[in-house]
Amino acid sequence: MNTTARLAAPRGTHGRLGPLWTFFFRYGPPRWSRYVVDHWTGQRLVIAVPYLWLGIFFLIPFLIVLTISFAHESPLDRPPYDSPFQWVYLDEGALKQGALQIRLMVHGYVQLITDELYWSSMLFSLQVAAVSTLLCLCLGYPMAYAISRASPTSRNIFLMLVILPFWTSFLLRVYAWIGLLKADGVINNVLLAIGIIDEPITMLKTNFALYVGITYSYLPFMILPLYSNLEKHDNTLLEAASDLGAGPIRAFLRITLPLSMPGILAGSLLVFIPAVGEYVIPELLGRTDQLMIATQLYHEFFNNRGWPNACAVAIAMLLLLVLPIMFFQRVQNRELQAARK
Repeated sequence: MNTTARLAAPRGTHGRLGPLWTFFFRYGPPRWSRYVVDHWTGQRLVIAVPYLWLGIFFLIPFLIVLTISFAHESPLDRPPYDSPFQWVYLDEGALKQGALQIRLMVHGYVQLITDELYWSSMLFSLQVAAVSTLLCLCLGYPMAYAISRASPTSRNIFLMLVILPFWTSFLLRVYAWIGLLKADGVINNVLLAIGIIDEPITMLKTNFALYVGITYSYLPFMILPLYSNLEKHDNTLLEAASDLGAGPIRAFLRITLPLSMPGILAGSLLVFIPAVGEYVIPELLGRTDQLMIATQLYHEFFNNRGWPNACAVAIAMLLLLVLPIMFFQRVQNRELQAARK
């Protein structure tokens, strides 16, 4: 019998058959490549690829972390946590019956409210991220504005210089700042040589070093979105403002700055979100008496074996960062739809 021939579905069954049986009777035995070609080419395939990527590398790890956050801590001689979902077998004579036992522990989430250590780490991380974002904006906006107003040849050179630090390892660049900021480092030696200071200044393991390291590392993430926005501005608007009597400062505040708000927002998000969870820079350059939340999570995972508590903190951080962004994007989409109408 030819298995590749189409099979005819029984009469009067098409309305009661599901899509799988309809496919079977139409194409014969499952030939998934044919089904994919017929139904998942074009727009559907383009949409499915990013959703598949997010499902594998974001949704599944998120569900794993969420499950661990409700788990129970186990003794030292066992794995770091006991799963909240356990299959329990009950012996009743000769019969064995199984039941799914669910035990959800909220101790990690309660500890977020009651433990001052987590609160101080979270607030300090938000403070460092906010200040670093503001510093990146103050430094990156003039640089992006200058690059957008440069000639095409110079513009390409400036953009290459902005991207050039990415050609070097991130860890090596942070270690380089240790050589610059330590007591016998380059900066202190130069200041001592020219007579500005009489003794070395303590810069390493301070908030100053932490802000310098984060600002230096994430400054390109602020410059590039701003440049992409400023480069598209219509210069005739500034000329019109000048003809109407507006000075350079007023024209900038009334025209350039409002038009660049999408770039400012994009750059601020690209800097603020990773800065909150930064671990390497605070560990190498930051203070030892005040930990950021990422360092606290590291100690909970690897030193204290408190996986449920650490996962609860990670979920709280995710919600704290993602929910405001989703709300803002929703408001922004409404404004764009209203402007189009």
